[in-house]
Amino acid sequence: MNGLKRFTDHELENLLNDLESDRVERKRAFKNEAEDAHKDICAFSNDLPNYNEPGILFFGIEDSGAPSNLPITDEILLNISGMKTDGNILPMPVFTVEKRILKNSEVAVVTVFPSDMPPVRYKSQIWIRTGPRRAVANAQEERILNEKRRYKDLPYDLHPISHATINDLSKTFFENDYLPAAFAKEVLEANNRTYEERLSSCKMIVSPDNTTPTILGLLAFGKNPQNFIPGAYVQFLRINGTALHDPITDEEEIKGILPDIIRRTEEKLKAHNRTAVDISMGPQITTVDYPHIAFQQLIYNAMMHRSYEGTNAPVRVYWYNDRVEIVSPGGPFGSVTKNNFGNPGITDYRNPNIADMFKTLGYVQRYGIGIQTAQNAMERNGNPKIQFDINENTIICILKAKLN
Repeated sequence: MNGLKRFTDHELENLLNDLESDRVERKRAFKNEAEDAHKDICAFSNDLPNYNEPGILFFGIEDSGAPSNLPITDEILLNISGMKTDGNILPMPVFTVEKRILKNSEVAVVTVFPSDMPPVRYKSQIWIRTGPRRAVANAQEERILNEKRRYKDLPYDLHPISHATINDLSKTFFENDYLPAAFAKEVLEANNRTYEERLSSCKMIVSPDNTTPTILGLLAFGKNPQNFIPGAYVQFLRINGTALHDPITDEEEIKGILPDIIRRTEEKLKAHNRTAVDISMGPQITTVDYPHIAFQQLIYNAMMHRSYEGTNAPVRVYWYNDRVEIVSPGGPFGSVTKNNFGNPGITDYRNPNIADMFKTLGYVQRYGIGIQTAQNAMERNGNPKIQFDINENTIICILKAKLN
């Protein structure tokens, strides 16, 4: 992908005037065209013609290229930007949003960059654009997008594990659980894709011709993922005290595929979360030491954002009498820093394809709000604010017990 190119006013006006360009889409307004805008961003991200150049989406422009004189407010710009993190386009697209003055009128300019990890889907469908045509990709077009991915500088979660084979993946889980969540029903009913092609389209193997599993594939539905990624598990300790050297009353290494690890970790946390019932003030009130939704969000974040590269350390969940600590290997990544960590809307992904898997399987509804959701739940339950101890190698989340 080229750098985040910023077009000059002259270049943008030339694109506006070129009604034949298939790298441009014009929208009169955002309010009634959000659905189509998502599809356009998906199609530009896939870059099926292989232009290796951004596609441009204009808001405030008629089909003729003339301004519609739509006022471009901050609310409109925020709504457009929200298409990046609403979780409907996977992998998360890369685009910029600007208010520009073109042809003496305010225009919102969305510059969409080709994805390094095609195929990109909108609501489980792969949208592409060739010439004036925008449509759902057919099987051959999907194969072309899979081929494009071979030559990119891929993130670590798409690296192949050379000593693994396709037989190390659970075909049953993939076909019965993952595929129905990942693909639209009509795509699955068009039964002209092989098992290998479907695995490749979901980035679980390198390609239909090279069926070596990726890290993503093994973590999503490998038969024994820890044989290949030893640190991909949760170490749970229940400590009867406030220090690590105090007696341990429960201990478990929670292993398996990521969906199973998450389910079993949640069950473990629920089992240790004490419930209190208060009937002294009238109607029965039930409270817990910790709100479960806070545990959920922080465990999802830990498994999604942790480093799987260069470490065999697990995610550690240590439950003390006065607090719970969740320790994730790997410090902040990309645009997330120690100073802005946890701020709503600040997102970056060390493992973007694992993040997509979490969204596909329903663990994530919208990107960038997990920590704030956990903080809000703690406040409502009467717990102190979650503390974070952050360095370049680890992130420690500290949840303190409910105030009496």
